Amino acid sequence: MRVFVAGGTGVLGRRLVPQLVARGHQVTATTTSAAKLGLLAELGADGVVMDGLDAMAVGEAVAAARPDAIVHQMTAISPAHAGKPDMKHPDRWFATTIRLRREGTDHLLAAAGATGVSHVVAQGYASWNGIREGGWVKTEEDPLDPGPAGARQGAEAVRYVEDVVVKAGGAVLRYGGLYGPGATDDQVELVRKRQFPLVGGGAGHFSWVHLDDAASATVLAVEQRVQGVFNIVDDEPAPAGAWLPYLAECAGAKRPMRVPAWLARLLAREAAVTMMTEGRGFSNAKAKRELGWELRHPSWRQGFKEELA
Repeated sequence: MRVFVAGGTGVLGRRLVPQLVARGHQVTATTTSAAKLGLLAELGADGVVMDGLDAMAVGEAVAAARPDAIVHQMTAISPAHAGKPDMKHPDRWFATTIRLRREGTDHLLAAAGATGVSHVVAQGYASWNGIREGGWVKTEEDPLDPGPAGARQGAEAVRYVEDVVVKAGGAVLRYGGLYGPGATDDQVELVRKRQFPLVGGGAGHFSWVHLDDAASATVLAVEQRVQGVFNIVDDEPAPAGAWLPYLAECAGAKRPMRVPAWLARLLAREAAVTMMTEGRGFSNAKAKRELGWELRHPSWRQGFKEELA
C-alpha cells in the first residue's frame, strides 16, 4: 500500500515508519522541518515538509503522494514545539496539539475526500482519561472523561477526532501514555529531580504503551482497514502509587515525595490532582481480539526497566 504518515518525525512516527516500510509499504511521511527530511529518508520514507494547520499544504501533499491510506500522527507536544511541561495550564501547553487535533484532522479528512482516500487512521488518547465513575478500567464502550478544569479543551479535541474520523469510516487508536526512546525524557528528568510527586494516595489509574507496540497496532489498523475506536494500551493499567515509585527506581532516583491533594491543587491545580487520584485506565481486549495485536512489552514493569537500564 501507499501510506501517508502525517507527523512522521515525532516519537511515534519514527517507530511507525520503519515498521510500515518493513512490511513492504511505500511511505510518504511529513515533517514541519526541512532539516528532518534526511531522517525520513534514513527511515525509508519519501519526506515532505508540511504544516498540518495549512489546508492548502495538506491538500497538495496528499494529492502528490496518492496514498491508499492516511495515518494522522500530528502533535506538537515535544519541548521544541510546546515548551516545558506545564501541568498548571495543560490546555495552554497543548494549544497547538489541540489545533492539530481539530483543524489538522479536518484538513486531512478534506484531502482524503478530494483524492479518493477511503481509509484514515488517527491518533487518540487513553491513559488516565476514562470517565471518572464506576470501576478503574474502561473499555471502548465507556465515554471519555470531559476533563478537569484547565484541560477541557484538550479533552474535547480528543473526542472531536474520534467523532469525525469514525464518522468518515476510519479508525482512532487511543494510545496509552507513550514510553520508549525519546517519549518520557521530560518525566524521567522530573522524577530524578524529585519534582514529580505522588499526589494523595496515588489511586488514580494510568495505562501505558511502548512506542513499538503502539506502532505495531497502527500497522495492523492500516493493513486491515479497520473502523471504530481501539484502546492501544498494555496489559496492566495501574495506579500512580504503583508505577511512579517503580519508574523512579528504574531511573536510579529517590522515591517520589508524597504531596497531599489539597496542597497539590494549590501548586499544580486540578488536572494533576485528578490524574493522580481519580484517573481511569483502559482495557486492550478489543484491540487484541479484533486486530490480532500482540504486545512485545505487555507491562510497563518490564518496559520501564528495559528502557532505563
